[in-house]
Amino acid sequence: MKYDLTTGPVAKTMLKFSIPMILGDLFQQLYNISDTLIVGWFIGTNALAAVGASYTLIIFLTSVILGLCMGSGALFSIFYGEKNFTNLKSSIFLSFILISIITIIINILIFVYIDEIIVFMRIPQEIYDLAYTYLYIIFIGFSFTFIYNYFTCLLRAIGNSNTPLLFLGFSAILNIILSLVFVAIFNMGVSGSAIATVISQGLCALGLILYTALKCPELMPQKEHMHWNFSMLKNIANSSILTCTQQSVMNFGILMVQGLVNSFGPTVMAAFTVAVKIDSLAYMPAQDFGNAFSTFIGQNFGAKQTERIRQGIKTALKISFVFCLIISIIVIIFAKSLMTIFVDANEIAIIEIGAQYLYIEGSCYFGIGFLFLLYGFYRAINFPMMSVILTIISLGTRVFLAYYLASIPSIGVIGIWWSIPIGWALADIFGFVYYKRKKLHLIGNLQ
Repeated sequence: MKYDLTTGPVAKTMLKFSIPMILGDLFQQLYNISDTLIVGWFIGTNALAAVGASYTLIIFLTSVILGLCMGSGALFSIFYGEKNFTNLKSSIFLSFILISIITIIINILIFVYIDEIIVFMRIPQEIYDLAYTYLYIIFIGFSFTFIYNYFTCLLRAIGNSNTPLLFLGFSAILNIILSLVFVAIFNMGVSGSAIATVISQGLCALGLILYTALKCPELMPQKEHMHWNFSMLKNIANSSILTCTQQSVMNFGILMVQGLVNSFGPTVMAAFTVAVKIDSLAYMPAQDFGNAFSTFIGQNFGAKQTERIRQGIKTALKISFVFCLIISIIVIIFAKSLMTIFVDANEIAIIEIGAQYLYIEGSCYFGIGFLFLLYGFYRAINFPMMSVILTIISLGTRVFLAYYLASIPSIGVIGIWWSIPIGWALADIFGFVYYKRKKLHLIGNLQ
């Protein structure tokens, strides 16, 4: 199914396209949440801390691949809006080859330097072996992560956000079932959790390949599209690599913060692990809406629908603010209750530290919501460098303040929590000021 985003009521069009994306990422989070719940319930605090620390590295490296796929997806949506199917198929062929090569290189480097990476992350010795085992197994299936994200971005670029939802829903449910079987019944520990994730991701990736080949043959490049168009390759590399840089810088900053959190010991690590899961789940729909907004802008950019883009910007800001406000209220009110979903109610220290994090982050979700819209807008008008700049501002501030404030004994770990929304705010201000000052130039690019 394809969905033309260049026609119809603006708000309804964006919401109709974004809702399956939001639901799809909710299922994606089930991968991680099910690992956290099952590991926390059936294995223990050390295993929970190991999986949490591993999760940050996994997200960072996945973000590299996701960024490449998203950058290519932005070009796909522009070509689709232009109805230029020759360029669309050529870009699909070239981008798939490019990202495949990068995925293979990353995978090889991970296996060669896995010990050094774990040391760099400052993972405590008592959970070293657990983290090593979990990471090693997860990265056996790293190619599945690439395939899923690539075909998801491709289908979404042509307006199909429903199919990735269906495959991911099946995969998430399968992951929960397999995790319970491997961990709770067969007592396979963190290995069982990782194996369940790899199997589920592999079947999801295979399903998307088959669906695209059978149901969307018009997207499959033919022989005449399979050649090295260096001008096209340069365009793909520019969009993909810059978007990849934005995503990886963002998650590298988070990885640096994780390393600082790890230095405070397993209790803070476990609290941070759970709180970040809740935090990511809470603002995830705002991120997905930003990605849907980006596809909306991209298709209309290709179709030269300037006025529709202006309307889309205003509508997206209103929708994002209302949503983030509602989520902020829910997270602040139920912070401790949400923590007890993942850890035993008797783990008072973990719950208190995690709730403290959620009170601070939950008060500021509108900041990250606006930032996702800015990322999506600049990526969609083929100006991904601005997304990189905004990410550097946000993450640079976060890392600097986190390390500085945490070093002050009277502030400690709470300084890490406050550094995050401050980084969001500074990036938002810069992004909006730049847009206001360069509005005529940016709008002119859309005409």
